[in-house]
Amino acid sequence: MKEPLVGLRTSAISIDEAVCAVSHPSAGGVCVFLGVVRERNEGHDVVRLEYEAYAPMALAEMKRIARDVMAQGDGVRVAMLHRTGSLSVGETAVVCAASAPHRNEAQQACRELIDAIKARVPIWKREHGPGGAYWVGWQDARCHADHDRSVK
Repeated sequence: MKEPLVGLRTSAISIDEAVCAVSHPSAGGVCVFLGVVRERNEGHDVVRLEYEAYAPMALAEMKRIARDVMAQGDGVRVAMLHRTGSLSVGETAVVCAASAPHRNEAQQACRELIDAIKARVPIWKREHGPGGAYWVGWQDARCHADHDRSVK
């Protein structure tokens, strides 16, 4: 089994690098997913995003995900590249690529990659907008309205 391409990047991600990493003569389908910084999220304007990662753990988990997805079918190859640092609206934050003998397998592998990255990889996103910055998907229990203050 060919070793999958996984990586964290501090500069622009190369879509070509990901596609080249998964391309092979048996691949009848190649699927690519791009996660791009959008200008609005949940009704709020977004000026830029910051991504932080615990790199050793993130890369290890990305490799584990890639190997699991590749093991699901013969001829499946995958690549995952994620940005860290500050990104402007329109910049690519994540690229997932997958190839397989048939399109359905490639599409399914690509979907599994992005879903697993979002669920399992220690990468945190901070949105910046006109109202300030906040971490996405994180809530400090000390600031929660129903937090029991008697707990020490």
